[in-house]
Amino acid sequence: MIKHSFLLTLSCLVVPQLEQKGDGPGARSSHAITLVGDTAYAFGGEFTPRVPVDNTMYALDLKTRTWSALTTTGDVPPPRVGVTMASVGATVLVFGGRDQDHKDLNELYSFDTLTNAWSLLPSGPPHRSYHSMVTDAEAGRVYVFGGCGDAGQRWAELPSLGEACRPRGGPGLAVAAGKVWVVYGFWGEELDDVHCYDPATGRWDAVEAGSDRPSPRSVFCVAGIGKHVVMFGGEVDPSDLGYLGAGKFSAEAFTLDTETGAFKRLDDASESEHHPGPRGWCAFAAGEIDRRRGLLVYGGNSPTNDRLGDIYFFPPILDASNQAFVSSNSIAVCAGR
Repeated sequence: MIKHSFLLTLSCLVVPQLEQKGDGPGARSSHAITLVGDTAYAFGGEFTPRVPVDNTMYALDLKTRTWSALTTTGDVPPPRVGVTMASVGATVLVFGGRDQDHKDLNELYSFDTLTNAWSLLPSGPPHRSYHSMVTDAEAGRVYVFGGCGDAGQRWAELPSLGEACRPRGGPGLAVAAGKVWVVYGFWGEELDDVHCYDPATGRWDAVEAGSDRPSPRSVFCVAGIGKHVVMFGGEVDPSDLGYLGAGKFSAEAFTLDTETGAFKRLDDASESEHHPGPRGWCAFAAGEIDRRRGLLVYGGNSPTNDRLGDIYFFPPILDASNQAFVSSNSIAVCAGR
């Protein structure tokens, strides 16, 4: 099992390898991670395909790189895979997933990082797993999109995307430049379309991303940083065994400029021995470490179908518009298709 942490820019390697310490979650995939201040919280996932590992909330101190398994109280969620998390202020929201009986869930939980207490909230959108969830901290909203599960399209008030955007699992979902971006995903085949939602107008638009777009993919890592949507890894060719196997994974990193609609492959030191390599089904979160905004990537599935337990932080060099992370204490929850 790999248990190391690395700090990497997308233009060059800047910090040597860092060892993780403490009682951590170890290798897994189909799990979730999110950041609150200088702490990353991880929950859920699998080591054996489709078998949830545990329901422990783990915390990683990003200053000391030390993990701890938290002792929690309240309405503790049952173990699950294909789950998502997002942070709003000091609160972590956990939604959906798939339980040990392979049943898709629609429970919405909150976890208070100040008291380590769980609370079960009113149910969210229809049951689903392998979906995406993201916080728009400045607007005080959390968005959920896509996934596998029961029929049903909306949690609250967002308009339909229409026929231009197919339902999908494993999509990328990010907030950038004040808009919500749906990027790629899987619906019978790997997809390469891009759509954006403008909360100011309540309108969805299909985005022409140009000829330099990445190949179709799903279950990749994604983050909104300034006006950019940053992507890493993902599955570009699914396994014939479905969830039980490992498909073909990418090790590439790309950025989408939301103003021009142009993709660009990033120089991510892919030939370095410290590069994370091809993977998908990772836990990931946008956040800030050492005053640099970036993408935190934890674990995932490898081309050999072995689960990974390493952590990387990507603070890409993009432009001067990159902004520090801002938290909000209010929540207006809504979801797309």
